[in-house]
Amino acid sequence: MNHPLELFKFCLKCGSSHFEENNMKSKRCADCGFVYYFNPSAATVAFILNEKEELLVCRRGKNPKKGTLDLPGGFVDMGETGEQGVEREIQEETGLSVTSPEYLFSLPNTYLYSGFLVHTLDLFFLCRVLPGGHMQAMDDVEESFWMPLEQINPQEFGLDSVREGVIRFLKQNKLNR
Repeated sequence: MNHPLELFKFCLKCGSSHFEENNMKSKRCADCGFVYYFNPSAATVAFILNEKEELLVCRRGKNPKKGTLDLPGGFVDMGETGEQGVEREIQEETGLSVTSPEYLFSLPNTYLYSGFLVHTLDLFFLCRVLPGGHMQAMDDVEESFWMPLEQINPQEFGLDSVREGVIRFLKQNKLNR
């Protein structure tokens, strides 16, 4: 596998072309000494349950994995907590507002964006919808719908971490019944 920073040819601080691999996680500028560590980006994934204990499932409207199933979520913006990020992403993708996101677990992932492989740390949250909201597919979501937990097939989810997260969530949910 190529170094994640292979596309970065010049030092981000001084612009030198002597920006070289320092170790598996960083590149170092031989001229100014600047070291840049390549750390994962934070992303969120939401398990949203309604009063019937159905899960809100989305169909991806864009690549990667266009047309496959997904869960609402996305990248956390600078200055946001994971909870704020998941609430914002849910609003942007479904129009729904949620209450008190509860952190469940995290999984590492990679996400191909504009030809660049972004390493992410996906933070999974359990959310409940606030009453009175109107759901609609927006942003990069083709459609959104409620699905009974017993009808969910994890293999229909296109993104690796989401698929693994769904498997873990369904297993845990079964244990709690």
